[in-house]
Amino acid sequence: MNLPQRIELLVQLGEYLVSEEPAWLQAQERAHRENGWFVPAFIRQSVQALVHSFLQRPALEAFAAAYPVAQATSNKTVGLVMAGNLPLVGFHDLLCGWLAGHRLRIKPSSKDAVLMQQVIDFLQQRSQEPLLEAAEQLKGCDAYIATGSNNSSRYFEYYFKAYPSIIRRNRTSMAILTGHETAADLEALSTDLLQYFGLGCRNVSKLLVPEGYDFVPLLQAMEPWRWMADHNKFRNNYDYNLALHILNNQYYMTNGIVLLVENEQLYSPISQVHFSCYSSLPSADALWQQYAEQLQCLVGAGGQPFGSTQQPGLTDFADGVDTMQFLTSL
Repeated sequence: MNLPQRIELLVQLGEYLVSEEPAWLQAQERAHRENGWFVPAFIRQSVQALVHSFLQRPALEAFAAAYPVAQATSNKTVGLVMAGNLPLVGFHDLLCGWLAGHRLRIKPSSKDAVLMQQVIDFLQQRSQEPLLEAAEQLKGCDAYIATGSNNSSRYFEYYFKAYPSIIRRNRTSMAILTGHETAADLEALSTDLLQYFGLGCRNVSKLLVPEGYDFVPLLQAMEPWRWMADHNKFRNNYDYNLALHILNNQYYMTNGIVLLVENEQLYSPISQVHFSCYSSLPSADALWQQYAEQLQCLVGAGGQPFGSTQQPGLTDFADGVDTMQFLTSL
């Protein structure tokens, strides 16, 4: 397939993902049954963001034009090991490999196998060549892109050490507050905190706040997310962490949805958000710089706008590593 044909199929995929095709609707229902974190609202939000930001023809053409993309299908095979913490979270790697013209051998996460298989099937059935497949083992590839935890990344580095590769590790996001945020700012921040139950690397897990910060407006701004308190898996995490704080006589704040805890750790458990206090903005800058290599997004003072973390564009590469440059240089 040439590049215009590959772009055309991606545009058609976008139309399919926002359609009410019975097979796609059934796949979404099955994905929710098999993974309780994939509630219908979050599947829809993920799909809509993906279609709006990734699968529009002008954006795809401009994106591809910025790289030396091969017109014909490459003879290279790229193995993709995907994460599954969010619906279709590994799609950007698939998109880049598809646009670059490589053959793709994909290992979807067991947590996101249903939705990703639908995407793979759609593209494969409409192409004229065997360009991509789902596989349990990724032997015999020419290059690899693998996303996982800090622990699994060590295994990836060992297994793929003889091949060109991108290995991704744990990442999370941080927000810097000044105390001058509007109600709209805080409501937007609540989306950065709680969309997808806070499970994504683009979800804010750590707040930097000025000394004496009033948390009440922030806690109130999370009210639209109160339904999450009735979600079984999320509630179990909340109750468990709350019990730990009570047993350990540890100070916490809560609105019945989320626990706010002063803690230097960057990563926070599900249903909990950590915060640290700073004395001045320069000191806040020094604090977040300590975590820079572990951050996917920085929002608020000195960072991107509140509410924007889950709306990446085609050029917002995970970990800041240009996936397309890597793929087109193979």
